[in-house]
Amino acid sequence: MMYAIKLELKLNNRERTLMARHSGYARFCYNYALALYQGVKDIQDSSSKKVAAIERVFTNHVKKLPEYQWTNTLSSRVYKTTFRHFGAALSRCFKGLGKFPKFKRKKDGDSFTVDAADWNHAILLKPQKSIKIPTLGTFRLKESIPFPCMAQTFTISRTADKWYVSFAIKAEKIPPLSHPVVGTVGIDLGVSTFATLSDGNCYESPRPLKTAKTKLIKEQWRNRHKQLGNRKLGVKASNNARKHYRKTAKIHAKIANQRRDFLQKTTTEISQKYAHVCIEDLNVSGMIANHKLAAAISDCGFYEFRRELEYKSVM
Repeated sequence: MMYAIKLELKLNNRERTLMARHSGYARFCYNYALALYQGVKDIQDSSSKKVAAIERVFTNHVKKLPEYQWTNTLSSRVYKTTFRHFGAALSRCFKGLGKFPKFKRKKDGDSFTVDAADWNHAILLKPQKSIKIPTLGTFRLKESIPFPCMAQTFTISRTADKWYVSFAIKAEKIPPLSHPVVGTVGIDLGVSTFATLSDGNCYESPRPLKTAKTKLIKEQWRNRHKQLGNRKLGVKASNNARKHYRKTAKIHAKIANQRRDFLQKTTTEISQKYAHVCIEDLNVSGMIANHKLAAAISDCGFYEFRRELEYKSVM
């Protein structure tokens, strides 16, 4: 099985600029592929062949134009993986697993993927506070790699003002040899009490969004008169507006981290304690349609709770 490890990078200003440039490169390549695909989508041929032809045009023609010489100063693995991701997005769309790809915007976030040029040899990652990313170099980490492992593909992403690197490793899950409770336990999910177990145990959600709403409202009210920018009208955001965006992003990142921490710890505790777990089927999308409960239900993370519990409890 494949498991992912995500670690925070410790970057200086030069390295942050390097990551931001590669992220913009990936966004440019994705939008270029989508724009060109929309022009040839009526041609009778498979989507994979169209994407391959678009990549050849980009490699043999676009990268050689004078106005696009900046692409040759960045990693070539970025655009190759970007075209591969675009092809995968089209495949998911045609299989009914997702919607047709949309153009990427800068405000949607920064992320890109690089891989080892030689697929026959993975990169050995030692348990240390640094990581070697193919074609980019060696970077410091906030925490050490937990154990020696091998990886081929690395995804770099930004959340608020922090950069992360994630990579997948092949590993076998070793289930617990014994559980303190052998019998079956049922779980009932709710808003007032997050989870009520049939043996009487209860788990209360920290409700991070509800707690942070006051801080978010104050931050948005203080900046209500700032020039936040409008790209369609050609109005640039002021420096204070950029500070506002960064501060708001940090608050939202903290909310997501608190929710993720609660769900991970709760599902781990339940899966290790109980041998057999039963959970009700919830139509989360239908429940969110109720505008009175939508915010509270989204704040709990019912779907993520069930997803984590399923893969942690499987034998």
